[in-house]
Amino acid sequence: MRPVTRRQTDHHAARAAATRARVMRTLERLLDSGEAFSEISVQRILEEAGVSRATFYAHFESKPDVLVRLTDELRESLLVLARRWDPGAEEDGAERFARFFEEVITIHRAHQGVITAVREAAAYDPAVSDFYTADLEGFDEAVRRTLRSEQAAGSAPADLDVTAASRVIVWGGAQAIAHHIAVDDGSGDAALARELARIWWHGAYRRPSD
Repeated sequence: MRPVTRRQTDHHAARAAATRARVMRTLERLLDSGEAFSEISVQRILEEAGVSRATFYAHFESKPDVLVRLTDELRESLLVLARRWDPGAEEDGAERFARFFEEVITIHRAHQGVITAVREAAAYDPAVSDFYTADLEGFDEAVRRTLRSEQAAGSAPADLDVTAASRVIVWGGAQAIAHHIAVDDGSGDAALARELARIWWHGAYRRPSD
């Protein structure tokens, strides 16, 4: 048997990556066209992507697995933003948050089909649900840490319930953004970002103590 060379290995790896990308882009295109994730069959993906069933299952465990992998790019973009979630002490905190939320909304709009599919599939598929909630739980934890730090510094009120406030901020904000994108043509993005920023800034981070 001929030994497998480095060039052959690299070639096979490149072909495998190209196949996975073709399948993922196919699903993304179908979702962006407005089709519901539950209505898109594996067979439809195979036909549109031009791959065999055996090839599909050599790279993916299932249709939800394609969706989860498809969200990796989105996850990384949102994580980059999440790492910047720091109110600081500047007076323009609400304005900086507004810019932050405009970026979040822009990313969500660019991946609207995928996000809609993830939210849909999370309701009935444990694998997708775990993936979806893990991101929000991670952001929730980061916000709680920040609020506690703000309390310790005397910037946030001592009577603030950090856990409850963080849930409203993270989980309520995710719902608000998802609904907004579904019903707004984009003209109201700046207004939503501004109101989210002011509500969260003045309602938690710089709320007057009772």
